[in-house]
Amino acid sequence: MKVELILKYFPGITEKQIGQFDDMERIYSDWNSKVNVISRKDFGFFYERHVLHSLGIAKIIRFADGIKILDAGTGGGFPGIPLAVLFPKANFHLVDSIGKKIKVVEDVNRQLGLINSTCEQNRLDNLSDKYDFIVSRAVTALPDFIDLTWKLISPIQRNTTKNGILYLKGGEFNKELKSLNKSYQIYNLNLFFEEPYFETKKLIHIYR
Repeated sequence: MKVELILKYFPGITEKQIGQFDDMERIYSDWNSKVNVISRKDFGFFYERHVLHSLGIAKIIRFADGIKILDAGTGGGFPGIPLAVLFPKANFHLVDSIGKKIKVVEDVNRQLGLINSTCEQNRLDNLSDKYDFIVSRAVTALPDFIDLTWKLISPIQRNTTKNGILYLKGGEFNKELKSLNKSYQIYNLNLFFEEPYFETKKLIHIYR
């Protein structure tokens, strides 16, 4: 189950993108032997649980050329790096407070030749730029995440989907959503991907 899993759900990608997705496993495997970027028990499911999960965002939105996306709390580069490969004309900024993770992301960017992806070691509450979308894979409780990032969402609409947060999360979070004073929509990823891993995985779009 290598890059063929990506082609199964995104058959229109280019040869260059196929090569980039194919190279990811090798690059991350090398880094994972030095830094614990991805759980060892998860690495055998690299494409399913990390790359394809990140690309779940692309099942509900096509990022317009030139827009800015912040990957807040990117960790080892997810979901930002797979999305930057899939949308080479959108601009991605990957931020994490942990320096060793950003070092990995910088090298992955370099080896994949991602000129549309930048990274930075910083805390989210120190950021001040504006972004069309903020993406993340459940880095903290959802209300706390919104408090940290909502000010960073641009009021200027440049995409057909409303600007906001695209948050990948598993399990139950109804209590978190009830406390939000925001508009949102929930997408079940098992509607797009048939693998059992996605049975409880969801994407939440919180928008202006």
